[in-house]
Amino acid sequence: MRGPHGEDLPDAILFACGQNAVRSPMAAGIMRLLYGKYVYVDSVGVRAGELDPFVISVMDELGVDVTKHKPRSFDELEDTSFDLIISLTPEAQHKAVDLTRAMAADVEYWPTHDPTLVEGARETRLAAYREVRDTLMDRIKERFGWQATPGG
Repeated sequence: MRGPHGEDLPDAILFACGQNAVRSPMAAGIMRLLYGKYVYVDSVGVRAGELDPFVISVMDELGVDVTKHKPRSFDELEDTSFDLIISLTPEAQHKAVDLTRAMAADVEYWPTHDPTLVEGARETRLAAYREVRDTLMDRIKERFGWQATPGG
């Protein structure tokens, strides 16, 4: 699959983290924002958690609505025909490797900080989530060769 500027893209990407509540929904939302017309994107967790309200806030700052996201686990995947699985936590990496024993998909591990571990005032915590969001944005752009459109 080719992206808007000729980028070489997989047809389907799965982002995975611990609870599908913070990091993988952020990564999936960013991927959809940048390449949603070109790539099927989904996300899962090792366990299904509850969508974190700070994720909703920081993704809304990008104009990405994740309010309808329902965290799911690997076991709840209905379709496993992914070309690429990007795991964001060690636990998810192990599950992704196990999953690929029965399917042909590349697996990449992008260790990603857990912003839920940051304590303090609301702004301090939001800053931690923004840092993770922005790191994921940079990593996705770098990995898939994103090119900004002129004037954009």
